[in-house]
Amino acid sequence: MRLLIIAAGVCGIAALALLPPALESGWLLLVQDDPAALADRKLARSFNSEVAAREIEAALAADDAELASSFVELARDRNIAVAPDLIAKVDAAVEKASGAFRTAENFTRGLIVGEPDDLVGLAGTALGDLFVFGDVRDAVREGSRYAQGKEVDPLILGLSAVGIAITAGTYASLGAGTPARVGLSLVKAARKTGRISARMARSVTRTLRSVIDGPALRKAMSGASLASPAMTARAVREAVKIEKADDLFRLTRSVGDVQAKAGTRAALDGLKISDSPRQMARVAKLAEKQGGKTRAILKLLGRGAIALSVAAFDLSLWVLWAALTIFGFVSATKGAVERATWRGLQRRKVRRARRELEQQRRLAIAGAQG
Repeated sequence: MRLLIIAAGVCGIAALALLPPALESGWLLLVQDDPAALADRKLARSFNSEVAAREIEAALAADDAELASSFVELARDRNIAVAPDLIAKVDAAVEKASGAFRTAENFTRGLIVGEPDDLVGLAGTALGDLFVFGDVRDAVREGSRYAQGKEVDPLILGLSAVGIAITAGTYASLGAGTPARVGLSLVKAARKTGRISARMARSVTRTLRSVIDGPALRKAMSGASLASPAMTARAVREAVKIEKADDLFRLTRSVGDVQAKAGTRAALDGLKISDSPRQMARVAKLAEKQGGKTRAILKLLGRGAIALSVAAFDLSLWVLWAALTIFGFVSATKGAVERATWRGLQRRKVRRARRELEQQRRLAIAGAQG
């Protein structure tokens, strides 16, 4: 019985130690398909006024007024106090960033270079892609190298070719402002600026291989020129199999949805932390519920905002071990109680037998004396 009591004590201590992380793991497993709930759970443990102030100051130091504003919005949503003077700094930075000169600069950069940082820059990029200029520019630059057998970025080339095809073809009837068209421009911009994860880039490149006819594209690009964009667009369109681009459009639609709900930089941040189109779709779900707070959440939690930071198998083990220790505690306690009860009954039987023997002895003595 002593061993059972010791076992029950050990299991009880282990259960007390394992129960809190096991409950947390169980909750995370329950909400793993809801990025907003997952992020909310993690923010409750990691986001406070000190963190908010630190992140806002860092964003302002990096001249990222949009990110600073996102953290202010997140703090307000979670009833976390932020110093009024810090909020004033953020407001001033936002006003400066939206000035006429900065707006014109961002628009021009998006239009000419195709590297947007905000909504205005994206408008320039989308305008260039809408009139095929942006896609032809990128396709000619990469395609000329491709035709000559030189090193080329297949992702930029493939996205440009698809962009030319959907803009010049029947897909354009859906409108250049659709999430898929905007998302396509953003994925290309993310590649140019290094804001797309390596795994996501490989995933998109694999998808493009089934969409692009390599030999036909090489032939089309051999005579491509910025001086004849219409001819280049027609030639490139023949090398693109739009009917096989559904997977690509699902990704670009997710990117476009994030941009529409949370802004251009949030979409680029999402591409940087996502390893697959499925994870980007989770970013889109997060942006749908969190809106302008999305950038702050992605900055604070990283990939943990959209996926479990510990493998589901490991989390399940926490739950399993907690269940086993509780089972062990209950079993050991039950065994100890049963053993104690059995011993108590045995002692009562022994005492009863002794009393009966003593009574018989007394009766025998009394009979002998009589």
